[in-house]
Amino acid sequence: MDKTESVPVPPDELRCHRRDGKGLRCHGWRLHEKPLCQSHFLNGTSSVELEMQVNQGGNLACQEKSDHEEINNNGETGTSNVEAEMQVNVEEKFECKENNDVEIESIGRRTRSKLRRTDEQYKQAKVKSNRCHQCHQISKRVVECQKCQGKRYCVTCISKWYPKMSENDMEDACPFCRENCNCTACLRRTRTGTGNIYMPTNEKEKSQHLMYLVHLLYPFFKKFYREQMTEKEVEAKNRGLELSEIKIQQAMCKNDERLYCNNCKTSIADYHRSCPKCSYDLCLSCCQEIRNGYLQGGHKMSTKHVNRGKDYLHGGEPVLLPLVKKKPSNDQTRLISRKRKRLIAEWKVNENGDIPCPLEKLGGCGYERLELKCLFSNRWLSKLKKKVKKLMKIHKLTDELQSSKNSSLGSTLGGEIDSCNKKLRKAASREGSVANFLYCPSVDDIQQQGLEHFKYHWVRGEPIIVTNSLELTSGLSWEPMVMSRIFCVILHAKGSSNKVLKAIDCLDGCKVEINIHQFFKGYLEGRAHLNSWPQILKLKDWPPSNHFEKSLPRHSAEFLRALPYVEYTHPYLGILNIATNLPSDMLKLDLGPKSYIAYGFREELGRGDSVSKLHCDITDAVNILMHTADVTPSSEQLTKIENLKKMHDAQNQKEFLELEHGRQQIYEECPSKSEEKLRLELYDPLSMDASDGSALWDIFRREDVPKLDKYLRLHHKEFRDVYCSPVDQVVHPIHDQTFYLTMHHKRKLKEEFGVEPWSFVQKLGEAVLIPAGCPHQVRNLKSCIKVALDFVSPENIEECIRLTEEFRTLPRKHKSKKDKLEVKKMCIYALNHAVKELKKLNG
Repeated sequence: MDKTESVPVPPDELRCHRRDGKGLRCHGWRLHEKPLCQSHFLNGTSSVELEMQVNQGGNLACQEKSDHEEINNNGETGTSNVEAEMQVNVEEKFECKENNDVEIESIGRRTRSKLRRTDEQYKQAKVKSNRCHQCHQISKRVVECQKCQGKRYCVTCISKWYPKMSENDMEDACPFCRENCNCTACLRRTRTGTGNIYMPTNEKEKSQHLMYLVHLLYPFFKKFYREQMTEKEVEAKNRGLELSEIKIQQAMCKNDERLYCNNCKTSIADYHRSCPKCSYDLCLSCCQEIRNGYLQGGHKMSTKHVNRGKDYLHGGEPVLLPLVKKKPSNDQTRLISRKRKRLIAEWKVNENGDIPCPLEKLGGCGYERLELKCLFSNRWLSKLKKKVKKLMKIHKLTDELQSSKNSSLGSTLGGEIDSCNKKLRKAASREGSVANFLYCPSVDDIQQQGLEHFKYHWVRGEPIIVTNSLELTSGLSWEPMVMSRIFCVILHAKGSSNKVLKAIDCLDGCKVEINIHQFFKGYLEGRAHLNSWPQILKLKDWPPSNHFEKSLPRHSAEFLRALPYVEYTHPYLGILNIATNLPSDMLKLDLGPKSYIAYGFREELGRGDSVSKLHCDITDAVNILMHTADVTPSSEQLTKIENLKKMHDAQNQKEFLELEHGRQQIYEECPSKSEEKLRLELYDPLSMDASDGSALWDIFRREDVPKLDKYLRLHHKEFRDVYCSPVDQVVHPIHDQTFYLTMHHKRKLKEEFGVEPWSFVQKLGEAVLIPAGCPHQVRNLKSCIKVALDFVSPENIEECIRLTEEFRTLPRKHKSKKDKLEVKKMCIYALNHAVKELKKLNG
């Protein structure tokens, strides 16, 4: 028949009964005594008719058998016309499946039991699937992995989810084999490899690390033990007993509980005083301060942010508010805590030397005596001290040996590093200082050089930048599309169908709700307010609870692979990470990892910048830039931004016209320099070729903290915080986390106090290691996804303890008040663990 000739439509009584979704009836001829045509009958899509036939005339096999007998009796070939048609078409179907590489599963499941295939037919039907592993859809064109010969990815998914991989790369090894598949199922996998994590395996190297740990922790332990013995001597004197006769009662505190001082909110490591009636607990530091008559850490603070309206954010007039009495911040704090301070001043030691329980208004019951209690069992610390002294005597470790060793190490490594400029990065222009460069090795340098160069700089409190950290990873995607899907999966697991995030708007510091898709779209393309001012959003410390590893198991493993100096930084295996030695059932601080996802802007806005404000961590930290996206504003938007900046400057001049008394006196004490000279001396990394940089870091030296503190207290009203309101109250300039020093303030800081931070630009894949006690701030130049992890190194234990004591003097309800690190208890457990391991290694 000619193709152009129309096919005759059969009459209704001989026409197939199958209809499509639109109600149109099939034009095919139905089979003999069948309601369907040959094609629809073989596809088995009508189970209703088949069941009706089975119910009416038995099973299909019996019906076929009767057809055989009837035809044989008539002298035919022994096969019915229907069965012959079915057999021919089934074979054609198998052949078609092989040619098109389509799953045999699409053959009608309901007719499969009626048409029993032979073994040869099954072998012929065993064909490969065209189902994509990523999207689980059948595609005409897929790329099969030659390594596993099981996974296939369609071309669409390759271009969408793996843009950096070609089809040839996919054939060599698919993302599943490379362990960077980002499909939903693989992202939920909890079993992940350790990757390229190197840990010391030989006993000699492990023993050296443990002895180094013991050597650095022993000075702290001696001081801690001495403080406890001093309190025990006071107890013996008050009770009129010999020191050996004192038996201290052990407090009932489980490992999954954390004991705090009721006055200063610092954690209690071992000895403390407790009320037998109301369980009021007091740390040894507070006990000593009560005896000396200057108890700290108990006063309260009150903070209130005033919303002056949207227009005020960009230089407009503030909204009329109810008349509020304005008082200086110091007087306000003093008024709030005046009654409490009077009660604290009346809390004195009894005549017999005992410390009474405070009054009810201070949280106690007024009982006559606080009893001395301990957390560790009696004599456990004394036994540990004997073991450590014996160990140090065997290995001939003394303080003099440590200092001489560091001196020789410094002279050796210092010359080697200074001669190798590729491993140094300029970060400051301080006059007469040798610390203007930061150590900047690559991952290859770390593997070749070991830890000696790291220790040389780390013990001096210098930050370290490690380049090419992502070379150690499997290449798992951190693209916004992948992260967006993970967010949706997490919200769905929590039972939430509302795909909304709570992000922080950097302009006014308030939380806003935004759809997940819109948030990541803004990450790639940028967002703006109605007046074209960039809307900078950020997600800080995400996930909000310590479930990063559970929520993002694959990305958590990927981050751990990228960690440099794993002996220090690894949260589970780091032999020199003090935080890894706590008992498994003990309540631990969430040290990360945590992700920071935020927009960025190249130019310094002055208001609403994508910043992490000036702060100081109680622990060491490592921060790795995992992904970045560049958003380029239009020339029209830049023009509008400049006009808004002029309105901001006018508002600043109007509000900051009158300065505090006494500022002129400080100016006279500081050497004055011209602005032109300052520009030449203050190092600006953005003035260099830093087009590939994504985040601007400013890290201050520990020795510069007092001058930095003084500058911020002097100029605090020149800074803006929540609702773009001037900072009125300053408790602690660094721990308040309310300041970000722009280029203008960094110049003034150097002019007035001669202080300059290390300033550098972090690039994609670079890891920044920040020592504890170094104040730092960060501004995103591009949209960034960064992951940070806290760790505790033995070199910085003294700084961690100093910060703990600093935090305990802060007012109650301060954001940095509560001590969750328990660094003292952490050091004791680490020392005990090191002694046990050394005993095993040395027999």
